[in-house]
Amino acid sequence: MNGTQQKRLKRTNGPWPRAWRIAIMRIIPRVEGGSLKQQVCLVSGPPGCGKTALALQILQSHQGACTYLRLAGDSPEGLEQGCDSGIDQAWLEDQIPSLQSAQSMGQRQDNVADQQLTVIEVQQFRRPEHKGIDGYGAQVQAQLENLQLQPTQTLHFGRDPELPSQDTLDFSRLEAWHHSLSGCVWDPDSLSSFWFELVNGAYGDVYRAKALMNLPDGRSFFCNWMVSQQGSQFLPLNSTAAPNGRPSSTSELVVQGKALNPAGIQSTINDCLLSDEVLEMQQQQLRSQQPTTPQQA
Repeated sequence: MNGTQQKRLKRTNGPWPRAWRIAIMRIIPRVEGGSLKQQVCLVSGPPGCGKTALALQILQSHQGACTYLRLAGDSPEGLEQGCDSGIDQAWLEDQIPSLQSAQSMGQRQDNVADQQLTVIEVQQFRRPEHKGIDGYGAQVQAQLENLQLQPTQTLHFGRDPELPSQDTLDFSRLEAWHHSLSGCVWDPDSLSSFWFELVNGAYGDVYRAKALMNLPDGRSFFCNWMVSQQGSQFLPLNSTAAPNGRPSSTSELVVQGKALNPAGIQSTINDCLLSDEVLEMQQQQLRSQQPTTPQQA
């Protein structure tokens, strides 16, 4: 990969603006202040408001065991939920390697570690009418009951004044589209061009887009965009794969907006992905540039 390609995929926006950091410092004592063996913090809000960003900072600030769970909230007529494609879980686990999935491990009391913190993320279009769990629909309540999770703290973007509000939008109608990119590898320049087209109206009015994308050198990027933001985030994952074949890591794309053109998005994606032959040619060149150890000489 040349210098131009690397530059075009660099981090364009830092993930934590100053307003975010101030809000987090006010919230964390509330989340951590309980004396219970298990703290359960439920974070909800509309698409793109910052739920996963808040979850990451809360989890990173906790000294004990952590688990994470993402649930779908209510979907009023005309408002489609973004698919739980595993992007958020994969991104958080990359940033916090010890993080576990509350869904997979279960939350029975004999499995709960001392001072364990569970953060639950819920995509919720409308402001909960009541405080606590009663403000959420029957589907969310049933899933929490099944997992024996009782939130000790609930936070909702657009209701709680200490939460940043610049990306909390009130949607009247919203379409959602999801595409799995498992095993796919992007041409770096094509990925930059595709993302620019995607968030600038080439395939409909996109309000929210996020993805995990793989590059031929083994790196993966968390791509994140919200219509209220100044630009996109291209955040490199900490974990990288050897440039040897197709990766097995999570790779997905979720788009929300109006008048979306899934066929157009799919067609462009197909043109941007590397074939087996081209991928091997590029990776072979990358492998030849790697330093040779004495055992390999």
